[in-house]
Amino acid sequence: MAKSATPVPPPEGEIRIANLADALGERYLSYALSTIMSRSLPDVRDGLKPVHRRVLYGMRQLNLEPGPNTRHKKSARVVGDVMGQYHPHGDQAIYDAMVRMAQEFAQRYPLVDGQGNFGNIDGDNAAAMRYTEARLTDAAGLMLEAIDEETVDFRQTYDGEHREPVVLPAAFPNLLANGVQGIAVGMATSIPPHNVAEICDALQHLIKTPNARTETLLNYMPGPDFPTGGVLSETRETIVEAYKTGRGSLRVRARWKKEDLKGGGWQIVVTEIPYQVAKGKLIEKIAELLQEKKLPFLDDVQDESAADVRIVLVPKSRNVDPEHLMEQLFRMTDLEIRFGLNMNVLDANQVPRVMSLAEVLRAYLDHRREVLQRRTKCRLAEIERRLEILEGYLKAYLNIDAVIRVIRTEDDPKAVMMKRWDLTDLQADAILNMRLRALRKLEEIEIKTEHKNLTAERKELNALLKSEDKQWEKISGEVTELKKRYGPKTELGRRRTEMGEAPSAIVIPIESLVEREPATVICSAKGWIRAMKGHVEDTSEIKFKEGDRGKFELRCETTDKLLVFGTNGKFYTIGVDKLPGGRGHGEPIRLMIDLGNEQDIVQLMIYKPGQKLLVAAADGRGFIVNSDEVLAQTRTGKQVLSLPEGVEAQVCTPAEGDMVACIGENRKMLLFPIDQVPEMTRGRGVMLQKYKDGGLSDAKIYKKSEGLTWRLGDKTRTETNLRDWIGERAQAGRLPPQGFPRGNRFT
Repeated sequence: MAKSATPVPPPEGEIRIANLADALGERYLSYALSTIMSRSLPDVRDGLKPVHRRVLYGMRQLNLEPGPNTRHKKSARVVGDVMGQYHPHGDQAIYDAMVRMAQEFAQRYPLVDGQGNFGNIDGDNAAAMRYTEARLTDAAGLMLEAIDEETVDFRQTYDGEHREPVVLPAAFPNLLANGVQGIAVGMATSIPPHNVAEICDALQHLIKTPNARTETLLNYMPGPDFPTGGVLSETRETIVEAYKTGRGSLRVRARWKKEDLKGGGWQIVVTEIPYQVAKGKLIEKIAELLQEKKLPFLDDVQDESAADVRIVLVPKSRNVDPEHLMEQLFRMTDLEIRFGLNMNVLDANQVPRVMSLAEVLRAYLDHRREVLQRRTKCRLAEIERRLEILEGYLKAYLNIDAVIRVIRTEDDPKAVMMKRWDLTDLQADAILNMRLRALRKLEEIEIKTEHKNLTAERKELNALLKSEDKQWEKISGEVTELKKRYGPKTELGRRRTEMGEAPSAIVIPIESLVEREPATVICSAKGWIRAMKGHVEDTSEIKFKEGDRGKFELRCETTDKLLVFGTNGKFYTIGVDKLPGGRGHGEPIRLMIDLGNEQDIVQLMIYKPGQKLLVAAADGRGFIVNSDEVLAQTRTGKQVLSLPEGVEAQVCTPAEGDMVACIGENRKMLLFPIDQVPEMTRGRGVMLQKYKDGGLSDAKIYKKSEGLTWRLGDKTRTETNLRDWIGERAQAGRLPPQGFPRGNRFT
């Protein structure tokens, strides 16, 4: 029998006992930090993530400079060099970043000039990197301008064999011009692209007024300028708040126009779609909604796009309102999107934080000033070195015969020259390396001229370094030149996104979808609702379930909306056309809205635009609300009256009059002017009437000149002599006039 193998002992080394949670936390924190710093968030100074910065720098090292004299090179060559020298994270990640920088529909100002298939707006992917070619664009050239003049810091690459820039000089405001998006661990960034000419105007204003507010800067750059155009449908207030805080949401809509056809027909043509929306998927979504019959206005959708976007929408009838058709598509498709604004970036100290527009622009200007100072110092160092050499040449020309003799006869001419004519080591080397043809008289004149010019330039540069005003003047000149290159009159610089207005809350009237017919809505005490055809005058013959009775009767039309006010303080909205027919007992209203079994209906009424309503709770608190503010878009309703625990909503009545009448469960009545009740959109309101015992039973709005009415059985009584009951809001009131109903209700 064979002997069993001897177990291999574990390798020697340090063994640490650690808590699993601590070990995981430490490693996850390192991963999160790496994701934030090296992958997802851009630097506020150049607006680039490390992979984009490395791609641009790698292309520069391959001499892929912008211009007609530079040939494109295979993308695979670029990706290979970048991956091998700077970014060891896989070729696909590098190529994807490179492709995006070349897509005109993704980048407002592309940084890569691509040849071949780099994808399209339909959502198709780019061709493989072995088929495409690329070089830098003019904007990328500005990003890298003067990088060899010690304008930015460099660091070692991952393997220590090469060096890469920490940040680019960025003579082009890339962060705001092209925008950026990224998701890190626990934070994200989303910055839309903007127009460079407008950015330049804002920068010029900030140079002149360093403490300029975001609101003022938005006068120069009013909002995003997307490469795919579209319409920014947002209010000025919303845009200001978003850029002031660095966070917000902006509504972007497709641009469309109505085309008239022969015979009186028409069609809608969409010429621009929102940013980052794939045209192919958008058309598929519209076609899918058409098949599901969710677009009652639309008959067909056709894609007639070539180089430009052209989506044709055919209406079902020439009588359809184009605005209504488009509004429905905006609500149900990506013809309207919400672009999230989150200006979360790494500042100059590599600290992630959310910045306002003013802070982002200021950080960019500070970076450009630092680049200017470092570039100036680098140039000064070159001038000092060149002047030192020229001064040595001049000494040599003054003593040319002696210099030649020393060089020919001395064993160590360098040392002799340095001692005899007080030359520096650099000057001596320059003289020894000087060519014989430089000894002619003309060369001496040229050296004196160069020395004079460099001396003057040195003086100017020293003055520039000492004067902050001159530095900002220089930067202002650079910004002016940038605006000339990307001005509104150039094809690339013209604004593409139109600044529109925010759409109204209700745009599509229900009448457009439903045939207008008279109807009578019946709702029982237990919440069974139905809509009977026509206006039924005599409802006494209408039958209900056993133990149930009628509670609400409304004569309306099928195009009307109903407002349902529940004891939970919520308003619900139901279209009359959605109600079951008059046959049978109808259906429970709780199947149509999310009204709990423990809740009841306080009021059922027809929605009238702009109507004022008085809402109040059983504890006597209430306020006036506009009916437009209570419309609910979903079956969950809209909370309008805030209720403390144990208190229910009690009253909802039209506010048509100048006096408020309240009656409590304690049978005390109080009358007071309606102007003592505030108008609100949501809340608890104010105290209408105080109660020692019980709470509010009923409330009503009436006209003082016409008197207060209440029902007594089948009769109605009107009382005008009510001076004794008129008081101030929140008083207790007094017992009502004789003959007031014992149920303490006005109706």
